[in-house]
Amino acid sequence: MLAKRIIPCLDVDCGRVTKGVQFLKHKDAGDPVELGKFYSNQGADELVFLDITASYQGRKTIIDVVGKVAKEVFIPFTVGGGISSIDDIKTILRAGADKVSVNTAAVKNPRFISIGANAFGNQCIVLAIDAKKKNDSWEIYIHGGRTPTGIDAVEWAKEGVTKGAGEILLTSMDADGTKQGYDIELTKTISEQVSVPVIASGGAGKVEDFRDVFEQGKADATLAASLFHFKEITIKEVKEYLQDKKIPVRI
Repeated sequence: MLAKRIIPCLDVDCGRVTKGVQFLKHKDAGDPVELGKFYSNQGADELVFLDITASYQGRKTIIDVVGKVAKEVFIPFTVGGGISSIDDIKTILRAGADKVSVNTAAVKNPRFISIGANAFGNQCIVLAIDAKKKNDSWEIYIHGGRTPTGIDAVEWAKEGVTKGAGEILLTSMDADGTKQGYDIELTKTISEQVSVPVIASGGAGKVEDFRDVFEQGKADATLAASLFHFKEITIKEVKEYLQDKKIPVRI
């Protein structure tokens, strides 16, 4: 079995890391360069950098900050936010990222996933899905969780993989920032429907939450933010707990 990955997430707005609850009520969490360096040295398996207002504000990712973070990290580095063209992907990869995360632009033009995968390889294209429960299914949102689309999250995940996405970054908007645990049902449903790795995001509050989403939710990796930013739990503590529970991780 492949080792499960623990991935800190830097939600960046105006050059600072921020963290909210259910995509609202954001508060400052620090400098992205310093946090990126810290996590790289603390045993994170990867790092995700999301410019959370780029798509909503109709601008490009803050590439200068991406470049500064990339120089300080020595683990796989994924960047998302405001990416809407092949040139955008090229610019971000040249700045030091290993992968790009696409959401709004992919929903508006699903061919963008295929174009990116054909140009840079499936492994470079991460399809980010922000989903909220709606009756008995989940609806995806774009523009940093501001705009509902009416599109079913499970069907979109399957289509995205068909188009060439090599990985899915799945965020439960209902669980985000609540520290009440990952959305097991959502994660398991999508993990069982796609053939690529699924990164579960939203809701981590204690070490047991990581175990649950790996064992019950069938996730391949977990994303967490405030839990790590405010040093409530360390990456080392999470990995040691998972190792004790016989869940494969890199120590």
